[in-house]
Amino acid sequence: MQSPISTDRLRFLLNRLRERLWVRPLAVCLISIAAVFTAKLADDSGLADFVPEVTLDSIETLLAIMASSMLMIATFSVSSMVSAYASTSNTATPRSFSLVVADDVSQNALSTFVGAFIFSVVALMAVKNAYFEKPGLFILFILTAMVFAIVIVTFVRWVDNIARLGRLGSTIDKVEKATERALQQRKKYPTLCAMPETSTELQGQPIFATSVGYVQHIDMAAIQNWAEETHSQVLIAALPGTLAAPDSALAYISTSNHLVNSAPQNKLSHDKSAVDCSRVIKAFQIGNNRLFEDDPRFGLVVLSEIAARALSPAVNDSGTAINVIGSLLRLLTLWNGATIHPDQETESEEEQCKYDRIAVPTLSVQDMFDDAFTAIARDGAGAIEVSVRLQKALNTLSAIGDTEMNEAALYHARLALKRARIALDVEEDIAIVEKAASFSKHAGKQ
Repeated sequence: MQSPISTDRLRFLLNRLRERLWVRPLAVCLISIAAVFTAKLADDSGLADFVPEVTLDSIETLLAIMASSMLMIATFSVSSMVSAYASTSNTATPRSFSLVVADDVSQNALSTFVGAFIFSVVALMAVKNAYFEKPGLFILFILTAMVFAIVIVTFVRWVDNIARLGRLGSTIDKVEKATERALQQRKKYPTLCAMPETSTELQGQPIFATSVGYVQHIDMAAIQNWAEETHSQVLIAALPGTLAAPDSALAYISTSNHLVNSAPQNKLSHDKSAVDCSRVIKAFQIGNNRLFEDDPRFGLVVLSEIAARALSPAVNDSGTAINVIGSLLRLLTLWNGATIHPDQETESEEEQCKYDRIAVPTLSVQDMFDDAFTAIARDGAGAIEVSVRLQKALNTLSAIGDTEMNEAALYHARLALKRARIALDVEEDIAIVEKAASFSKHAGKQ
């Protein structure tokens, strides 16, 4: 029996909810209301003879202070977060906005402040209407003191975080960490738990997207279930991050006993032997924007964009570009396997290829280098410090990498040297860049 939703798709949907600012505050508000009425249960527990008496005035005073202050603090936190979001788009790149919005500390702080406000208002209304007896008032007092303590700790932690949120360095760190998670996941499952693509030619009947957008996620379990039911083989042609359009193939279907019907639903053939591929098309989550989670190359693109903006004449910040080159060097070193995460476990062969009716191509190292270094080499060609640091980074990747990475590093080193020779006016500067690029036997011959 087909599962209504796969675990992988559920993870993807939950992560999209995590990026919504209203989800956590709503959940905390519901918990706050439940906590107020939970105190009422103490009235029927026989604790009246054991708990000390708490006056109504003391609780009302505490709740009134909390109600008046929490609304103001929540409003202040929202305005600070909005300013940080605007700063991210202006100083870094709009593509990093989703990472800043999903910041756990800020979301937890906003949720705590709003939840404390709702708690104080509901509790104050209940107390003024004599809803609680002696035990309930004592439990409510304890809950109020706990909420106060949580608010104070959250506020202190949030002030330290909001001072960094939206700053360029913090944004670069967030993008690097998000890209590292995506690279670790793809390195662990290079073919998304499917069979590796072995043929050089795309075979089978193509199926096409019904809308224009980027592939954000592929529900591999759903495709595997469909392939088993129809006795088909599926070759994925559009990995997450690919721009999908009605004229570009998402996948290629091979079946031995049926025809493949990849037409839109309203144009489906009446031939009963045709296989309906609509479930395969629906397994491709297509949206307007690329996401970091399943698309490691997107993180490299965003880091490159940050460096390119820093190198623009209006900003002229070579230091940021150099920092980004360091981030790219760490990420590509990680991808090559020179850096192994201590928690990384080797998966069994069965887990690696559990979707045996699906073939998936691996990421191209050349494409990853294009995403990472093309813009930096182009915009930083006229800055000698950027050109030298770029050549040194490519030198390192060439030395530690396998054949594919070595070729990609040499290609970009030669290309960056060409651009530097055109952009730099001083012979001594050109000589310095050529010396840094001397690791390539062919770099100085272009």
